[in-house]
Amino acid sequence: LLFCAATAATAAIMTERKVLNKYFPPDFDPKKIPRMHMTRDRQYVIRIMAPFSMQCNTCGEYIYKGKKFNARRETALNETYLGLRIYRFYIRCPRCVSEVAFKTDPEHTDYICEGGATRTFEAQKIAEADDKRLETERDEEEMSNPMKALENRTKESKREMDILDALEEIKDQNARFSKVDYEELLTKNREFEEEIARQEEQEEDAAVKAVFGASSTFVRRIQDESDDSDEDKPVGSTTKSAGNPTDVLAPEPLAKKSKLQQKIGVVVKRKAKIGAAPPATKSGLSLLGGYEGSSSSEES
Repeated sequence: LLFCAATAATAAIMTERKVLNKYFPPDFDPKKIPRMHMTRDRQYVIRIMAPFSMQCNTCGEYIYKGKKFNARRETALNETYLGLRIYRFYIRCPRCVSEVAFKTDPEHTDYICEGGATRTFEAQKIAEADDKRLETERDEEEMSNPMKALENRTKESKREMDILDALEEIKDQNARFSKVDYEELLTKNREFEEEIARQEEQEEDAAVKAVFGASSTFVRRIQDESDDSDEDKPVGSTTKSAGNPTDVLAPEPLAKKSKLQQKIGVVVKRKAKIGAAPPATKSGLSLLGGYEGSSSSEES
């Protein structure tokens, strides 16, 4: 039971936190609710980033633009610009915890450092301030001196004409470049490179001739006897006369014995012709007669 009661109480609290419609009794009177009287210079704690780079006057710590702080914000009393409120912010130095104050500047869309720190040098802001100051002085001078106004207008018109002339020149230059044939340029560049290579080759040949002498001096090669014998032979002797087309099917004639074979005594057997009769074998009587004839010839 205790567990169920605790669970029910927790559920009631959670549902009460999420409820949208609350119960108002019949005798509810909103006028009886006490109102909080808060002053206009009350402060709120907000999260803010440093709007500019500054240096602490107490410890010399640099506070760079964009560093986050938990600042106190208040509305500046009796300070407005065209009906816009001006707010003041208080932050603390991260090193010495001294207070730094700055406020908004809607006239120049910037911030003004009031105390506790010194704003560091900003070239862009100084340049913009100088341009605005010069423009204001020029307007005041033109209002008081008509000749100065005429002179300024003449200078301005001359400057515009110079700008237009420069623009026309740029347009003409672009139009001239747009008519260029890039294929022709590549062809000319290739021909120029080939001409340079040809000239370099000619210079190298001239240098070689100057070092090694004229090209007419050369060494003749001594020919061998075999080469002379080959040259003495007529050209027609090496070529075969064309015969009948059927000569290809006939057997080639046997080559003659070379001198080396004749010296060594190598016997070359002839190939037997197809269809020819085999050689006749000698009988014993013929061999005997031949032997007797050889012996008688030896005795004589």
